[in-house]
Amino acid sequence: MEKVRVGVIGFGNMGSAHAKHIYDGLINGMELVAVCDTDEAKREKAKAAFQNVEVFASHRELLKAGLTDAVIIATPHYFHCPIAIDAFNAGQHVLSEKPAGVYTKQILEMNEAAKKSGKIFAIMFNQRTNMLFKKAHDMVQNGELGELKRMVWIITNWYRTQHYYDSGSWRATWAGEGGGVLLNQAPHNLDIWQWICGLPKRVRGFCSVAKYHHIEVEDDATIYAEYENGATGIFITSTGEAPGTNRLEIGGTKGKLVIEGGKMTVTKLKVDEREFCFDCEDNFSTIPSEVEVIEQTEKESAHMGILRNFTNAILHGEALLSPGYDGINEVQLSNAAYLSSWKDKWVEIPVNADEYYEELRKKAENSELHEGIKNDKHADMKYSERWSVRW
Repeated sequence: MEKVRVGVIGFGNMGSAHAKHIYDGLINGMELVAVCDTDEAKREKAKAAFQNVEVFASHRELLKAGLTDAVIIATPHYFHCPIAIDAFNAGQHVLSEKPAGVYTKQILEMNEAAKKSGKIFAIMFNQRTNMLFKKAHDMVQNGELGELKRMVWIITNWYRTQHYYDSGSWRATWAGEGGGVLLNQAPHNLDIWQWICGLPKRVRGFCSVAKYHHIEVEDDATIYAEYENGATGIFITSTGEAPGTNRLEIGGTKGKLVIEGGKMTVTKLKVDEREFCFDCEDNFSTIPSEVEVIEQTEKESAHMGILRNFTNAILHGEALLSPGYDGINEVQLSNAAYLSSWKDKWVEIPVNADEYYEELRKKAENSELHEGIKNDKHADMKYSERWSVRW
């Protein structure tokens, strides 16, 4: 195979941007051959934008046509898993937008279909391409900070207006979207959290519904987490704060790192704190340390970086930066936080998939879809800075 023939399923904000960049030849080795959307106006827009690209009204029609080697799924959240399963069963490689799904029960089914197919499976965690997050991942995983003690992430610069929530009938509803800030904006950060530090053993979630907007899901959330070794994590996010904050701090027995404002400050202790604590014969000693400041000197490759990586994985066997199987991890965190908030209790990870599904189903049954604003001006076939890391 010299080129990956790809079909984009869903021609909204994200799908149209993916399609345009591929069509313009910006992803070496990938060719746009098909687009699909259930909305006639979006199909007409795709037909006008792309020559020699087939446009379909359903993903099943696209798959049946046999034109593609791979698909990119950019639909509302609930459809990610069923479409992916159909694509794997049709022998397609799959790149899905985040989140992997709305609840772990459906993601487990998708992952099983992916394994049976033997095809390449990736997820659009574009913030993994940020050099500071990659550096933090390597440092923690390599043990440079010692044993994990604490993770604190304040990520409240996901500000959204009421117009944003009104722009789609599915947005900010349990039936249409399946959650709020934890399922739409913060999956990037939940993924980076678990990618760097691993999954905690249990969480306590506090999710505030409609705190700042007229919606039926949460727009403000705080998660408290505990790890097997006793380390703790605190994750705070919101779409109702301005100007907001993006500050990640990770502390271990050998030092700490802080990422904020486009730089990472690393403080490394000369002696492991646990050793120093019990060996030192002074009451108030300070552990000798050294500080290094790492600036973000490279712009993240973001969505195009993931698209190129996905293409190279298919054509050349390149290792995936964001394997699709990783997608379940951040949903474990959000599902556990929701269930904890609803039940007012600690929730173990992995979350009980059946229990969560039943509680979500009850929420969805009482959900009310609204009339979306037509011709949203942001569906302009461009990648927005709001989808990248913002400091």
